[in-house]
This record gives sequence, C-alpha cells and structure tokens, in this order.
Amino acid sequence: MNLKPIKSEADYEKALKRVREIFHAKKETPEGDELEILILLIEKYELDTQGEYPLPDPIEAIKFHLERLGLTQTDFAKIVGQKSRASEILNRKRTMSLEIIRKISKALSISADTLIQPYELAA
Repeated sequence: MNLKPIKSEADYEKALKRVREIFHAKKETPEGDELEILILLIEKYELDTQGEYPLPDPIEAIKFHLERLGLTQTDFAKIVGQKSRASEILNRKRTMSLEIIRKISKALSISADTLIQPYELAA
C-alpha cells in the first residue's frame, strides 16, 4: 500500500482504478484499510476540485455498505430489529425512523446526513 495525496487528474484516475480492483475487500484487512483511505482521498479531491457534491441516495448507500461489508439482508434485519422492517426499508416500502437511522449509521458507518435525506418510496 503506497498511498499519497491526489493532486492531479492522473492521480485521481489511478486511485479510481485501484478502488475498482479492491472494491470487495473485507473490512479490517490491509486491502480493506487501503480501500477506506482511498475513498477518503478521492472524496477530498472531488470536493476540492468540484465543490460540494450531492449525498448518495440513503437506500443505495445502505446497500453499498452492506455489500462492502459482506453483510446480508438477515444481518441488516438484526440492525433494524425485524426481518420485515429490513425488507421494507431496502425495497423502499417504509421510511426510516430517527432511531433506525441512528442504528444504521452506527452499525454501517454511514453518515446520518446521508440517511436522513428524503427518498422515493415504491408504489
């Protein structure tokens, strides 16, 4: 792992390429640590060069973090308290309460700012 600040578009592209290579790295492994640091460096570069960027969709952020951590919907159900609630949230059939947002934020290390955003519910 040879990490350094991203200072150019070439550095940025190189970092993105590496993230794609190690995207499925397990948390708390050398590659998982590298992935977390690269994401922070990429976010900083994007913010510095492009200004404020929109937060991701809350449900997509949850799905992304579940996949990255190798967790299943059953694991997510343990976080939110019930299997049916987990399914309803992930399928956009239910909004998240503040209590649920706090649990998800802590368990998956997702910013509460991301989770409190409004999102479309499925019909």
